Amino acid sequence: MKTFFISFIVVLVVLIRPVAAQQSGAQAVWIQVEAHPSLRVAQDRARLYAGALADVNGFSLGGNWYGVVLGPYTRADAERVLEVYKIERQIPQDAFIAFSRNFGQQFWPVGANVLNTGAVPAPVGNAAEPAAETTQNEPVQSEPAQIVPSDETPAQARASERQLTREQRMELQIALQAAGFYNSAIDGAFGRGTRGSMSDWQSANNFEPTGVLTTAQRKVLMDEYNAPLLSVGMRLHTDTKAGIQMQMPMGAVAFDRYEPPFADYKSTSDLGARILLISQPGDKATLYGLYDIMQTLEIVPLTGPRQKKGASFTLEGRGSDIVSYTQARLQDGRIKGFTLIWPVGDEDRRARVLTEMKTSFSATEGVLDPAAGGDTVQSVDLVAGLEVRKPRVSRSGFFIDGNGTVVTTAEAVDDCTRLTIDHDYRAEVAARDDALGIAVLRPAERLSPIAVARFRDGEPRLQSDVTVSGYSYEGALGAPTLTFGTLTDVKGLSGEADLQRLTLAAQAGDAGGPVIDVSGGVIGMLLPSPSDGRKLPDNVSLATDASALRMVLDKAGIETQSTADRGAVTPVEMNRIAEGMTVLVSCWD
Repeated sequence: MKTFFISFIVVLVVLIRPVAAQQSGAQAVWIQVEAHPSLRVAQDRARLYAGALADVNGFSLGGNWYGVVLGPYTRADAERVLEVYKIERQIPQDAFIAFSRNFGQQFWPVGANVLNTGAVPAPVGNAAEPAAETTQNEPVQSEPAQIVPSDETPAQARASERQLTREQRMELQIALQAAGFYNSAIDGAFGRGTRGSMSDWQSANNFEPTGVLTTAQRKVLMDEYNAPLLSVGMRLHTDTKAGIQMQMPMGAVAFDRYEPPFADYKSTSDLGARILLISQPGDKATLYGLYDIMQTLEIVPLTGPRQKKGASFTLEGRGSDIVSYTQARLQDGRIKGFTLIWPVGDEDRRARVLTEMKTSFSATEGVLDPAAGGDTVQSVDLVAGLEVRKPRVSRSGFFIDGNGTVVTTAEAVDDCTRLTIDHDYRAEVAARDDALGIAVLRPAERLSPIAVARFRDGEPRLQSDVTVSGYSYEGALGAPTLTFGTLTDVKGLSGEADLQRLTLAAQAGDAGGPVIDVSGGVIGMLLPSPSDGRKLPDNVSLATDASALRMVLDKAGIETQSTADRGAVTPVEMNRIAEGMTVLVSCWD
């Protein structure tokens, strides 16, 4: 009966597979059959299950645990397979339904990536009935695997082994190490440690454990090791125009266009990988300029190590969706390099691909012409066709001491991965008062402002002229804009003593900018529009007054300058003061 039932399952697999497209849209679930704290053991168990069951996969579960699962199936199919396989004793009785969100990197089958491919037809159809006659006792034990006889005698294996170069012998040691069987020096010398690891590998793969790999066994080992590269079509590629030759995953990317200094190879698969070849004439200044420009691009996330040294640089960026690596070197008046962009969650394969690219990289004679590509679409948000990274929010701020300390609105610093002053200078929050809407920023390096705020002593005059200096358009103009208005009241709309009401049409980017009187003294800081559902008239704005600002700064131990002068300055002088003290504050994800 058991033999008949298994044969019936095989027939159902053949008959049901064509409806995969209909099921792929359903929510996919899995059947978790085992979990192990050892990757080696989990791989062996997955291999064993795959010899008897369909749709066997293996995923990291986190915390150094590895799971063997079946699927992905629709929920209804998964419950049916779970029921039948438990009755048939094909899987443990504690197997259960699992979900994709619990899985990490796939380790079995080698090189596969089926986590988000959708449900496949189950090998157990709705018409199938459980085999009631199955003995309800202990689970069926797997039969011992048959030892595969050697395809060469030990003498023949040693003879073929002697034909290997030192590099090939080292590659075998690296492959054994990656498989978890070897932990000694990679030296190409096949001593006791290497022989022992070869024997262990043979035993684990059902070969006769002789300690000498045959020609066929060496191929099995290297194919397994290179499976991540084979899965993306890794091969030597030459771009004559860019003057670059190296191993590239040509099964995952293809040439798209030249837009100097880049040759763009876009993704051709669901993997989402992308490669840029870098090629341009130049000198060290050009190289270092490229280093700065690359860090403004979306393809180079903010977090990650970066190094600029001598005639080369490297950049690594790790974001929530992608990991990118860039290297470039100046040699003989030519800058050559590449950027590899890879999706997060496929680190093992990315590391193998990147290693191959770095070790095989070779610069040839060609170089891209910087003048080419002049007819491409122009945009201030693009560099050579690549999107420039933009901050999540940008607001205004102003210097309040000679060290470059900045005061801004608290709204500008909420939930930021990185804070910058004028895009170029990193900063951190030194103090904040959420009730007053004030944040104080300290730059990572000491700055030398052209001008700093001088706070007005005494109460400002009602109905006097005021000026707000701010980045109205969030940095699009590259310099602050002056907006003119009137001080309408020295209290807030509900009588708040630490607020001011202005008759002034401000933009969102102006928030955090200084409110300046006719003498150039700072009487307050512009606040953003209320976020409590109210909408003020277009010509009404609120500001925190100077005394409240100074109270927060004094509490933080920051000295400020004051002025009692009430004489009017010229428009030219007002512009100098405002532009010298006002900065762009940006919050980056």
